[in-house]
Amino acid sequence: MRITPFILAGLILLAIACSTGSDDDRTTSTDSAKPILIIGGIPDQNVSTLEEMFGGMTAYLAQELRINVEYRPMNSYAALVTAFKDGDVQLAWFGGLTGVQARNMTPGAMALLQRPADAEFYSVFIVGSGVSAESLEDLKEISFTFGSESSTSGHLMPRWYLLQAGVDPEKDFRGAPSYSGSHDKTWALVEAGSFDAGALNVAVWERAVAEGQVDTTKVRVLDTVGPYYDYHWLGHPLVDERYGEGMSDRIVEAIKKLSMDDPIQRQLLELFNTERFVDTRNENYSQIEETARMLGLIE
Repeated sequence: MRITPFILAGLILLAIACSTGSDDDRTTSTDSAKPILIIGGIPDQNVSTLEEMFGGMTAYLAQELRINVEYRPMNSYAALVTAFKDGDVQLAWFGGLTGVQARNMTPGAMALLQRPADAEFYSVFIVGSGVSAESLEDLKEISFTFGSESSTSGHLMPRWYLLQAGVDPEKDFRGAPSYSGSHDKTWALVEAGSFDAGALNVAVWERAVAEGQVDTTKVRVLDTVGPYYDYHWLGHPLVDERYGEGMSDRIVEAIKKLSMDDPIQRQLLELFNTERFVDTRNENYSQIEETARMLGLIE
C-alpha cells in the first residue's frame, strides 16, 4: 500500500523518536537558530511521488542528524542545477548529467551516494503496440519523445544509443523530437498514441508496469540500453561550512544506515526503488560528462 508523504514523514518522526529514548541529552526537536539544510531532487516523476520520496527523506534526516531540514520542490531539472550552484539547495538528488552540470558550476561539490543499481543503470525504448519497429534501427520516420532535455536516462544516453544505431534524432524522426519533461509523462504519451515511441528510465517504467499503471496492450518495450552511471546524491561544500566539519560524512552515514529491516525505513527505500544506498565519487560520472560533451549538451 502506498502512503502519503505526510503519513510517511510522521511515521519516521515517531519511529525515530521512540528509538532515541527520553534521555535529557537526546532531543527529538531541532534548534530553530540553526540554518536549514535544504534538499532537492530533479522533477523526473509526478509531484505526489516526489513529495513522498523527499518528504520522507527530510523527516528522516532531520531526526537522525538533529538539524533543520526542508525539501524544496523544483519545476525543472535546470532549476535544481541553478539552485544548487547558488547554494540555495545543499543536498540534491541528481541524475548523471545534471550532477555533472552542477559539479562543473560548483567547485568542491561531491558525489556522495548512489543506489547499487545506479552503477549499472539502463534506459528503455518503448513503442506503441501498432508500431512495427523491432530494433532501434527501425526508429525512422516515426514521432518520438524523450523525457527532460537534461535527463541522463530519458535523453542523453538514449540519444547516444540512437546515434550508434544510425538514427539521428534531428533528421530521421517524423518531425523534431519532443521532450515530455519527465519519465512518467513519456510512457503515458506513447500509451495514449500521442507519439509512436519514447525513451525513459528503466526503474520508472518497471515500477509503473508492476503497479498496473501501464496498459501493456497499447505500449511495449522495444529495447533496453546501458549500462551507465546515473542517479546520485550530491553534497554542496556549504554543508560543512554551515554545520561544521564532518556534517557531509554524517549525512552519508545516516542515509547508508537506512535498512529494509525497519518497516518505516523500508517504505522510504522502496520509494527510491532501492534496498540501500552506497558510496560513490565524482569520477564515476566521467563517461556521462564525455558523452554530454560529445553530443554538445555541455561545453
